[in-house]
Amino acid sequence: MTRCPAATVLLAALLLAGCGTGVVQAARVAAAAEHSLEKQVGLRPDVTCPRDLRAEVGATTRCTLTAEGLDGRYGVTVSVTAVEDGQARFAVRVDPSPLP
Repeated sequence: MTRCPAATVLLAALLLAGCGTGVVQAARVAAAAEHSLEKQVGLRPDVTCPRDLRAEVGATTRCTLTAEGLDGRYGVTVSVTAVEDGQARFAVRVDPSPLP
């Protein structure tokens, strides 16, 4: 992560939507984003998401990322790209610059 802290990373991962609620809990969104980013860059960041994510195409939430070797915090956008069979597929994009 230290070599490309500002890289825009697009990933896809699966999250189970809550039982019939159509919502993915914020903690699950953060954990899945951490896992996806770890697979991409080899280090596990710390991602915090303040809100649950609606399990519907186009829904987004903003999270923050910190990691060892990075200066500051980075914004992260998690967007739902598909919902099938009770699962939401999403993309994770890390901002190219740290938050002010």
